[in-house]
Amino acid sequence: MLTNMTTSFIARLRANDEAAWFELWETFGPVIRIQLSRWGRGRIGVETVRDLSQETLAALSNSIDRYDPARGARFSTWLLAIAKHVLGDEIDRRMALKRGGGKANAQFDETWMKADATQGVDEIYEASIFCAKVEAAIKMVERETDFTDFSIYRMRVLDGQSGKDVALAIGVSEPTISRKLAKVRSVLRVRLGEVIATYSFTKEELAEAERNGLSLNPNSDGSGEVGPADKAADVMFDDAIADIYHRQMQLRAQDEQALMG
Repeated sequence: MLTNMTTSFIARLRANDEAAWFELWETFGPVIRIQLSRWGRGRIGVETVRDLSQETLAALSNSIDRYDPARGARFSTWLLAIAKHVLGDEIDRRMALKRGGGKANAQFDETWMKADATQGVDEIYEASIFCAKVEAAIKMVERETDFTDFSIYRMRVLDGQSGKDVALAIGVSEPTISRKLAKVRSVLRVRLGEVIATYSFTKEELAEAERNGLSLNPNSDGSGEVGPADKAADVMFDDAIADIYHRQMQLRAQDEQALMG
């Protein structure tokens, strides 16, 4: 199930849109680098991970014209398959050199494009990919919303401060804090839906938000008032955003530390 945003993004990649490729790697590069380090299990160093992550990006670029998302593979599977190919090729090359011979680059096997439950998808990797999507949406909202409004959301939700403390720090009433939170939360729901749609090739991926406690379209009773169900959905949404954000910040810190050697 492809959305217009998904097909539009793929079209940008195929047209060698530099902004699209930068967006792709800025969002998911840290996940791939961490995954390469995990797979390497000490057999590859920091410099090699850096090189392989760039080779993965090059392989993505070279394979995009042959990529067919309609065959059922998840977006994350595309990234995973190519990163595995790049790492496996590097390890095979090293083993060949140890034996005193050379090794030609292996042909990239594209049978992964079809949906296949036996491929052994790594749950940690999949969770990291989703966290990266959420972080991308948060960054979009930070850029487009009022500075004070987003600061309130950051303090209240991402930093976990109480409404009273945030009100005192900003110099407004607690009801104003609640209104600002609702405003930013509403924009975040829209942007998160857009990011998920952009990087989702299957129905399963499109449903990831709800599975992670992020209701993008909470029900209302039509009266214009926020009901108990809506309030509960908002609390769950904010709690899930905070949890995912902190997990992603930990991954970012781990990636930055690794890059510093």
